[in-house]
Amino acid sequence: MRRLILPSWQPSAVLLAVQLFGVLLYPFLTGSAGRALLSLFGLVVLVLAVRAVEATPALTWISLLLGLPILVLTLIQIAGPLDPPPLLAYSVLLATFYFYTCYALIRYMFHDRIVTPDELFATGATFTVLAWAFAYVYEAVQVIWPGSFATGTSSGPFDWFELLFLSFSNLTSVGLSDIVPVLPHARSVVMVEQVAGLMYVALVVSRVVALQIVRQRSEATRLREETD
Repeated sequence: MRRLILPSWQPSAVLLAVQLFGVLLYPFLTGSAGRALLSLFGLVVLVLAVRAVEATPALTWISLLLGLPILVLTLIQIAGPLDPPPLLAYSVLLATFYFYTCYALIRYMFHDRIVTPDELFATGATFTVLAWAFAYVYEAVQVIWPGSFATGTSSGPFDWFELLFLSFSNLTSVGLSDIVPVLPHARSVVMVEQVAGLMYVALVVSRVVALQIVRQRSEATRLREETD
């Protein structure tokens, strides 16, 4: 795998900042047009950031294969809400794209045994991208099985931002969301995300922390040897 080194730009930091900025910006964008514009902007930044951290031919083709129909459906959504069949396709394509982005970022972080500043930002960026991916999975689930999620006062359907809140609540294991899965298929997906959140911390974050500790100890040992 060939990595593109950009010392003056931290693409993972940009991606993380844009994702978090989108969370803060979304409540101000009302209607399907606002969501579509935000999705379009996020998609462009996502492609640029992932291309920066892992420049491979396979990534280019997969990005184009998934990105072009997503772009078309996003433009259609600007004109008005999508009907269930195109909304399902839109959700599945975006979920696939974000899951592949998670894979690309994890490969980037596991590429070597040296933890760069951008790889530290990549741990946070990957986490937010994973939350985005499961939010689109939830959206697809409620299209296929209406009534999959519910609150104390509503049985849905819920908009994407509400499902993103559910996704973050499950991924972080805080359980703060008032939206709960009530149908078996929805509960299955929620359990998978809960396991994914635990595995991410146990396997990815712990490895990055361990490499940082090893590097710091190696540098301390080298300094002691130089002063002796």
